[in-house]
Amino acid sequence: MTEPKASLLPANSSPLEKALDLGFGYLLERVTPPFPQLMDPDHTPSAFLPYLAADRAVNEWSTTAPEAEKRLTVKLAWPTARQAGTRQALENAAKGLQLSPEVRAWYEQKPPGVPYSFAVRAWTDLPYSETIDARLDRRLADAKSERDILSISVGLSAFGRHVIGAATLCGELTTIYPSVLAGVEAAGRAFMVAGLYSVETTTLYPQEH
Repeated sequence: MTEPKASLLPANSSPLEKALDLGFGYLLERVTPPFPQLMDPDHTPSAFLPYLAADRAVNEWSTTAPEAEKRLTVKLAWPTARQAGTRQALENAAKGLQLSPEVRAWYEQKPPGVPYSFAVRAWTDLPYSETIDARLDRRLADAKSERDILSISVGLSAFGRHVIGAATLCGELTTIYPSVLAGVEAAGRAFMVAGLYSVETTTLYPQEH
């Protein structure tokens, strides 16, 4: 058994206090330190994410959100707070909800918009609801400066593959004429095959929100 570290108890400590200090010292030496993984949003246990979010002053938090969203929210909490009022902070606020943002300042718009205004368009290929929309509004409100005016729109995108199948049917008709024998007849059947190939195209346009 290794010697315990120096005690911080005062010189007039009682034997019971010294014994407790000694015992707890041995117990703590058996515990593997959880740092730094405990404070890393990518590696911390999922059960610890709410406490890590509180430590980083996350204001908007959903207990029912997917784990990937929770980890991303915690990871972007400090960068968003440090850069509040900037384009990057607005983008981080949307990225925390697993959205793909596009932020344009008023002077980048054609025609130019109202001074100190931002147009935020977010894209997602995940299910979107009024609840997520309200959460996005709260996050953007925390990330913007007081003078900023935001216009927000969300586009829903879908990805898929077009599969085209084709089949080729080849037929060959062979007629065999037997030797002519008196009193013998030969008969056969002819087959005809037809095929139809059609393509239907559907175009989906996202609804402006």
